[in-house]
Amino acid sequence: IPPRSVSVSDRDRLRSLEDDLKLSVFGQDEAIHTLASAVRVGRAGLGREEKPVGSFLFAGPTGVGKTEVAKQLAHVLGVEFIRFDMSEYMEKHTVSRLIGAPPGYVGFDQGGMLTEAITRTPHAVLLLDEIEKAHPDLFNVLLQVMDHGTLTDNNGRKADFRNVVIIMTTNAGAESLSKTGIGFTETKAAGDEMAEIKRLFSPEFRNRLDATISFAPLSEAVILRVVDKFLMQLEEQLHAKKVEAQFTEALRTWLAKEGYDPLMGARPMARLIQETIRKALADELLFGRLANGGHVTVDVDEAGKAKLVFEEEAAAVV
Repeated sequence: IPPRSVSVSDRDRLRSLEDDLKLSVFGQDEAIHTLASAVRVGRAGLGREEKPVGSFLFAGPTGVGKTEVAKQLAHVLGVEFIRFDMSEYMEKHTVSRLIGAPPGYVGFDQGGMLTEAITRTPHAVLLLDEIEKAHPDLFNVLLQVMDHGTLTDNNGRKADFRNVVIIMTTNAGAESLSKTGIGFTETKAAGDEMAEIKRLFSPEFRNRLDATISFAPLSEAVILRVVDKFLMQLEEQLHAKKVEAQFTEALRTWLAKEGYDPLMGARPMARLIQETIRKALADELLFGRLANGGHVTVDVDEAGKAKLVFEEEAAAVV
């Protein structure tokens, strides 16, 4: 939907955009506020008409919500989410995969993956993950897109980016996070990586961005909220199987400690819950005491294994 014809449902989405994003991504309120404000400016038609809706650089350590915010933005706006991993485009010859091979080369008639994707779905959130790994030639392509809102592939076909939100992520400057101490010590704040960003990205590139948005490392309170989000999803799945589940405080604390890594953020959390809790519950659901539903309390033992306490066992202890 072009900015100049914003529908009623679109207005409602934009009005609640910030709140909706905060429901899905925790601990990044400042980043979400900056993003939502800039997207509203673009969708109100107050940006330059020939540019994309917005061009953003998300900076911050791994696993703190950068990709998730981009995904949720697409979901809330009701548009396609398109993602490219820039670590696959480090060599000069790989750039042609995105914009098409030059005439005379193999596959030149097929078009590029990026131009084809935007031509197919011109209303989208485009995520370019770990942009600092991309070959310099790709930055020249991005300058054209951010400036003119169009990209001509090597066949002369134009892809229109004027209804696209472009989000690029970078871990630049986040390496020093690995030097943090044990536990939840938070030695860096959002914005500390700006010196590294200035070193890595040219002024021409930075000046074409609508905003560089810093994502903060996760605090202990935020990590516990992430734990609760995962456990709530599991609780809903179990409820559909007629199983009522309770999770102990000890389990929550253990997951927050073991499922968070200063280098990887909260990414290991889902795998940890899969390995320790879901697998233990799966056997009981298929072959054991939860096959016909029931009530279970999920705890953790000293060895880091899920401990399932069933209703009749809990009653026997009392």
